[in-house]
Amino acid sequence: MNEHRLDFQKLFKLQRVTLESRISTYYDETHDATNTIKYLAALQIRDELSADDFSFVLRELVRYIFLQTKSTRALRRYYYLFQDYFATKEWKQLTSRLFTVKRVIAEKIAQLRDLVEQVRPQAFSVP
Repeated sequence: MNEHRLDFQKLFKLQRVTLESRISTYYDETHDATNTIKYLAALQIRDELSADDFSFVLRELVRYIFLQTKSTRALRRYYYLFQDYFATKEWKQLTSRLFTVKRVIAEKIAQLRDLVEQVRPQAFSVP
């Protein structure tokens, strides 16, 4: 299993065909969506930084991972990098699936608590 892991040096040196093969094999053997998406996100960055074409690398695998697997923190963190892989309607559904109302409300409450904690010492300080 470890022989298929890719370090970031390989992600930025190997050719597209080799990377597609290794990433596909890695996912087929491990079903590790988190690391697979991280590898593919690094390739999105490589596409922006280099003259080589790394656009839409493993498009079907990306679509499968985002649409069919369990929602994870990594998927929520990197999903915006893959917007072009989806039609507008699919993108809206994906966003709703990854960011449920319950999760969004919990995050907003946590942010509000942080803001209250910042203001509280000032509100109750003795002059």
